[in-house]
Amino acid sequence: MTKGLDRRLARHAPAVLSAFRLVYGLLFAAYGSRSLFDWPVRSPVVVEFGSWPGWYAGLIEIVAGLLVAAGLFTRTAAFIASGEMAVAYFWIHQPMALWPVADPPGGNGGALSILFCFAFFLLVFIGGGPYSLDAARGRRLPLNRR
Repeated sequence: MTKGLDRRLARHAPAVLSAFRLVYGLLFAAYGSRSLFDWPVRSPVVVEFGSWPGWYAGLIEIVAGLLVAAGLFTRTAAFIASGEMAVAYFWIHQPMALWPVADPPGGNGGALSILFCFAFFLLVFIGGGPYSLDAARGRRLPLNRR
């Protein structure tokens, strides 16, 4: 029973991977844009130009997010984005409290950083997929190289 289901689902995996990459990339870019430009929605804090680390984090989020969404240099952009989110978690969220799920004071509010970190870390290994600019440029590496 599950073999038939597995086969049917596997047929759609490339499109689902591309949708996953597109959504995570655009969301990441939107968070960066919100931090730097107070757009597309108002930000609680807009960072000053060149301020450390907020301005650089916002810039990484915009550039890496758009690259991931387009599937261009996906593995490199995802690696940088994953690292940024790991740093954000351990520098900003983890010192407040151990538990990431709850917002302060009971938790540290870092669940979104963890989700972005591991989603991008996954993309480091699986790449942009067949519906990406990387694939169009012939830079895609197969998952199971031997």
